Parts: sequence; C-alpha cells; structure tokens
Amino acid sequence: MKAMILAAGFGTRLFPLTIDRTKPAVPFLGKPLVGYVAEYLSRFGFDEIVVNLHHQPESVKKALGDGKAFGVRIDYSIEQPAILGTAGALANARSFLGDSTFLIVNGKIITDIDITAALETHRSTGAIATMVLKPNIKRERFTIVETENGLVKGFGEMAEPLTEDEIRSPRSAVRDPLMFTGIHIFEPKVFDYIPAKGYSDIVPSFYRPALEKGEMIAAHVTDADWYELSTIPRYLDISLAMMGERRVLTGTGCEIAPGSRIRDSILWDNITVGREVQLYRTVIADGVTIPEGSHFENAAVVRAEMVRMCSEIPEKALTGYIQGENYIVPLA
Repeated sequence: MKAMILAAGFGTRLFPLTIDRTKPAVPFLGKPLVGYVAEYLSRFGFDEIVVNLHHQPESVKKALGDGKAFGVRIDYSIEQPAILGTAGALANARSFLGDSTFLIVNGKIITDIDITAALETHRSTGAIATMVLKPNIKRERFTIVETENGLVKGFGEMAEPLTEDEIRSPRSAVRDPLMFTGIHIFEPKVFDYIPAKGYSDIVPSFYRPALEKGEMIAAHVTDADWYELSTIPRYLDISLAMMGERRVLTGTGCEIAPGSRIRDSILWDNITVGREVQLYRTVIADGVTIPEGSHFENAAVVRAEMVRMCSEIPEKALTGYIQGENYIVPLA
C-alpha cells in the first residue's frame, strides 16, 4: 500500500521560519519535521511514499533525500508553476498512487495514531474514504467534522471555546467536537470526483460532493497523541513539551559565550550567542548572531537580510521588526 505526504504548502503562519524552507522541512528535535512523518509511515509498513513539492522544494529534497535514512523509498511530485491544492496534489500523483487503496498524511504533524486500526475501520465499512478524527478537547480553531454511527455526515464551523455551562459540568458530560487529523485513506474511486488538472481542495472537490451523492465516508476516531505545528507559538510549545527535562535544544555549529542564560529555547544551526545574553522561550533560526547583552523573551529571531530579500511578508504571518542584523517576531 502506498502513501503520500503533503509538503507543498507555503507555511505562511510559520513565517519567517519558512523563508528558506517549507514547513515540513523545519527542524524539530534534531531532524526535519517531515522526517518524523516518513519514519511514522515506515513503522506501519509503508515503504513507497510520494511527497508533493511546490514552495522551497529543494528544502524537502535535502531533508528526505531518497528516504533510506527514514526506512522508506521517496518519490517526488512537483507542482509547478502553481500549487495544486489538497485534491489537485492527488491528481498530480495519480500515476504513483495507482489503482488500489492509498493513504494521505499531512507533512506537518507529529502523532502516534495507529494507522493499522484506521485501515481496519476503512476496510470493514467498505467506505470510499476514511477520515481519521480526534476529539478537540482544547477547542482549538479547527473545523468541526460531523459524524453519525461511525460515518462522516458533514462539516461545521470552527470549534468555539467551552461555554460557562460546559466549564461547570463534569468532564464526562461534555461532548467534544471532532476535528480532522490530516490523515485519510482513499479508494481509487476518489479520482472520479477530483479534476484531473489544476487547483482543487479535497473538501469542496471530493468530500462534500461525495456525501451529497450518498457515498460512504467512514470516521475513525482516536484519542492518540497528535500535534500540528502550523504556527510559531505552537511549534515552540510542542517542542518544549516533547523535550522532557531538557530546557534548551541546540543544533550544530552553535557558539554560546560565557555568562549567557538560555531557557526554554530552540536554537537551530550555526548560531552565535554573545556574552551576557538572556533568552527565554525563543526560537533562533540558522546563522543568527545574538549581540552581547541582548534579552529576548517569547520571540522568534531570523537574520534580517532574509526578510529584506522577501518580495512581501505573508498576510497570516505574525508581525515582526528589524533590530540590527536580526528580524524579531514577538510571540505574545
């Protein structure tokens, strides 16, 4: 069975960490994020994987190579000159995915969801597709997936925070909305709905029309661990949570001068930290020099020259400012 990792997005909410790489190529606890996804698939027996590319494609190729380091064989599906969307990506890779059941997974997640169990749900229902869902306990801003008797019935609005009544109620009495994990299983019949060429997204192109036509779409609900690293605060929080007792993670080629105090921070590669620097809850990108005596807290820092070379700053990016040779993005 073959799988596809979606890795073509622009990563605008992770800007400026994604200036020179796509979101799945961002380093996470010592390896590229998409490397974790490849290893995850390998654990469940997927050894033939296609990865779609558009934004900063070489960053993913550098991160994954041919896949051997992660226990898989990687092929690439290039989307140029324009990105093709979550459904167009499947159509573009149809020759690889073939005419049998295949799996799609987002390249920006960390999880231990049991794919074998999801496949069992898919096969036992005879569904055209299976969405892997998870209760949205924290009521994060994810679209609500509506289900009934183990089947997907539709899509609602974004989840809202707990109401006062829900907060006062026993936890067992609160019904959490379901959200999509970025993992789904498809039968080749999905291609009957997806345009063969051009941009298209999976919900309006496939899911909604398929539901209207009466197609069976299974819902596999799990409470396994799942993390989605789509924003800088989320990236930092999840990194720190998974580091355990370690409070600082440094990449290769980092030089930290005496007298500096660094806590709850992620330092990428080739970073120079001057004397008497204080860093707390920071993400410091490749090649940054932190001047002597600087103090940064709740911030991401990249080299200012990289931002100056951008034609525009993405609308969804957090607002930052240039300070000396660095570009600082406050996170709170």
